[in-house]
Amino acid sequence: MAAYGLYTHIASNKFRSMLLLAGLFVLVYVMVYAGALIAEVVTDAGQSTDEYLAAAARDLIAAFPYATGAALLWIVIAYFFHQSIVDAVTGGEDVTRQQQPRLYNLLENLCISRGIPMPKLKLMDSEALNAFATGLNRRQYAVTVTSGLLKYLDDQEIEAVLGHELTHIRNGDVQMMVVAVIIAGVVGFFAELFFRSFFNFNWRFGGGSWWSSSSSSSSSSSDSDRKSSGGGGAVIVMILAVALIALAWLLSQLVRLALSRSRELLADAGSVELTKNPDAMISALRKIENRGELPGATSAVMELCVDNPREGFADLFATHPSVDARVQALVKYAGGHDPGQLALPYDQAGEYDPRLEAPSANVRGPWGPRSGATDADGSSHDDPPRPWGDPDGPWGRH
Repeated sequence: MAAYGLYTHIASNKFRSMLLLAGLFVLVYVMVYAGALIAEVVTDAGQSTDEYLAAAARDLIAAFPYATGAALLWIVIAYFFHQSIVDAVTGGEDVTRQQQPRLYNLLENLCISRGIPMPKLKLMDSEALNAFATGLNRRQYAVTVTSGLLKYLDDQEIEAVLGHELTHIRNGDVQMMVVAVIIAGVVGFFAELFFRSFFNFNWRFGGGSWWSSSSSSSSSSSDSDRKSSGGGGAVIVMILAVALIALAWLLSQLVRLALSRSRELLADAGSVELTKNPDAMISALRKIENRGELPGATSAVMELCVDNPREGFADLFATHPSVDARVQALVKYAGGHDPGQLALPYDQAGEYDPRLEAPSANVRGPWGPRSGATDADGSSHDDPPRPWGDPDGPWGRH
């Protein structure tokens, strides 16, 4: 069942990627048609609704090759330069073994142990705890890690995070996410361009000229009935055009809903399969929890990360399952142990603080007892730790 689910997920990613690319062209044509409607009203405000729709359809046919070429050009640009765009936003830089031997060796060992091609390794200077993978093919794949992740996580936890990102690459999740970013980017750009041009033309420069010209033409022309209906047609067509542009923009922003949030659960499971250490993945998630916000990063970049703290309305638009849900899945299906929220062993100034070595809510903690401390029941922490199988051990009952 697990293998079937995994291969189904990979095949589904490829299929949905093709659907999203096809959807990109559909949304571009919708945008072109809406732009043609606006252009027809601006140039001649005395036509009927049917005449506007027919004229805009002829404009769409004429512009079809150019719109298709523009969409293809955007895909080509994104294909070759999306990594440069992401690096420009996040500040990620390539690192070598000499620069980051600890991180480089952890990633290389994982790849060698499983026969996985080594992706590029990038480091982002940020105190946030996060990581993400990018790329559309084997030559482009890259894993970016924040400096905060290196600072606050131990080797086993970093290895678990790297395994998570490698699983995204193996499962085809990275290609799916990059395609979604491409679609949202191109449609969002043209939608904003249309809205800015429309409002600037009408309210700043034109003063609502299409409305006034339609009204004056309907009152001064001898063909009053036709012009009156034409003026009403102009209003209807403008409303329709604005609605189409808004719809295309909304669909481009909601395209991430086509991405299954189960990809993160599968990536967590893939990390455990690579490292054979569910506890490392769990403790990494607990440390990253609510500490992964990348300042200045776009929503598209955050959707690529191990954890995205930016939740949608009532969790409806959340791109990741909650950390609690992911940890519960690892506890239930991978045999891991949940320590609860972990305190980082550094204070806010970045200085090491031994008092923070163990979780605040669990004074024994996964690192063992602290000498001289006592539990609420009065038992001393100088006692030897109980074995993992003991329900009263350091992880408590499940």
